[in-house]
Amino acid sequence: MTEYGRGQGSEPWHPEDPLFGDQGWGAQQAASGQASHDGHQQQEQYQQQYYPQQSQDPYGQQPYPEAQPQPDYAEQQGYVEQPQQGYPQQQYAQQYAAPPQQPQHYDGGWDATGRQAAMPYAGQQPDPYLNGYADESHDPYGTAEAYPPPQPPGQRQAPTVPEVPEQGHEWNAEPQEENHPFFTGVDDSERDDDEPRESRRGAAGGGRDRRSKTKKKGKSGRACLVLAVIFAVGAGGIGYVGYDFYQKKFGAAPDYVGEGVGETVLVEVPSGAGGSEIGQLLKQAGVVKSIDAFVQAQNDNPKGKTIQAGAYTMKRSMSAAKAVELMLSPASRNSLIIPEGKRNAWVYGEIDKRLGVSSGTTKEVALKNADSMGLPDWAKGHKNVKDPLEGFLYPASYPVAKGMKPEDVLKKMVNRATSEYGKQDLAAEAKKLHLDGPWQLLTVASLVQAEGKTPDDFRRMSEVVYNRLKPDNTQTNQKLQFDSAYNYLTNQSNIKIGLSEINSNPDPYNTYKWRGLTPGPIGNPGSEAMAAALDPTSEGWMYFVATDGQHKTEFAKTLSEFNKLKDEFNAQSGQ
Repeated sequence: MTEYGRGQGSEPWHPEDPLFGDQGWGAQQAASGQASHDGHQQQEQYQQQYYPQQSQDPYGQQPYPEAQPQPDYAEQQGYVEQPQQGYPQQQYAQQYAAPPQQPQHYDGGWDATGRQAAMPYAGQQPDPYLNGYADESHDPYGTAEAYPPPQPPGQRQAPTVPEVPEQGHEWNAEPQEENHPFFTGVDDSERDDDEPRESRRGAAGGGRDRRSKTKKKGKSGRACLVLAVIFAVGAGGIGYVGYDFYQKKFGAAPDYVGEGVGETVLVEVPSGAGGSEIGQLLKQAGVVKSIDAFVQAQNDNPKGKTIQAGAYTMKRSMSAAKAVELMLSPASRNSLIIPEGKRNAWVYGEIDKRLGVSSGTTKEVALKNADSMGLPDWAKGHKNVKDPLEGFLYPASYPVAKGMKPEDVLKKMVNRATSEYGKQDLAAEAKKLHLDGPWQLLTVASLVQAEGKTPDDFRRMSEVVYNRLKPDNTQTNQKLQFDSAYNYLTNQSNIKIGLSEINSNPDPYNTYKWRGLTPGPIGNPGSEAMAAALDPTSEGWMYFVATDGQHKTEFAKTLSEFNKLKDEFNAQSGQ
């Protein structure tokens, strides 16, 4: 829609359209009678700016120049550009204030002068957006958000940049300074305390430039320093954690070098201890530097897994490999190994030697403090017992070295025996075998251990003991007649004992003179002898003879068979 009437182009654009302003000035002017942007004064201003008064008649009185091809822009916009021709205010208002007329047709012909006739103005068409330009109820330029009125195409100018006000909020090209206490290093309560409140208000708008650049640089520098320190600490922490992780996973374990220095230390390795546990004990004693180093050295040594329980004399600050080698050497071991069947008398003597105390010291401690050694209740209060700890110095390896006390060594042995015997219900087992409690069962095991030569002999030897204890035994009349019991009371190991000697000794441990079992164990049986005492054979064995005197034992069921075995033994022994 244009001031010339409807043209060949499209419908006029609404002023709020994003592309408004590019259609030419005529297509967007209000019709006659329309309210101006700022009243009548505003309308006059626009007319003076865009439409200078001229004396020429704007419509048809002054002919157009020679007919030339009209630009596409004029055809689309619906008007002819006449740069030398103005539009007086009065004529403009009269034209557009007239009521709408029927549209006039322009045939594009030539007038009488030979020139192309100008396109006549068409009647005002209703506005599809505002229901007519003359409607003053809606002024697209009457609000603060409206676009400024368009300029004619020939007089358009570049938009002017608004001037920055001299006072008020002055724009500062410098970057704003950080006022947070983290960057300035000054608390909110301390900032600008020396300035009056009014000056601080004024400085909020445009007074930042009054602060010195030195102060800005100093605060920025401190903030950068803080960030740099934080970054450095974080990077260092990450690096340390990464290095520590690498060392633990892939690096060599910390280790000493050499065979050790300084004084020796005693390290006690308990029974069943593995490489890690041994390494922990060595590290605590200052022998090796790390557990992993010892475990690795133990794995590298072909015999490393054969390290046994016991006490070892070691040096401080040893390499893990040297520590393993020393523990495998008998020179470092301070362990006392008690074989199966050994009597307490032998054990006491060995403890005295290793502790460096006078002979008989350990035996005296054992007899004096037997009740405080940790014996079970069923092992206490028996009559005629020569040694209350007999049978409780369990066969195993124990750490014994100088500096240790005899009582401590004995307690470890008794505790081990109590633990082993407690694995089974000895009271119930003894009742099945017609014995008077675990104490007698332990005594049977000690006799089996003393008389038997091999594990295969233990079960048959156990049956011999139970058969001779039977009340209906008329062959031996419930007498065991064991040489081992007599040797115990004499503290010897003699296989040739005269009948006169045996029959004349009234000691309760003399089974040739007294019926039944000895008052207590005669040695320290091992696990195999105890198992045999719990599970004897049932083949009817009543007699036995060590035909070679040392390693071979033969059994018999009758007295005649026994006499033949005895004759064979006498022949071999030269009797």
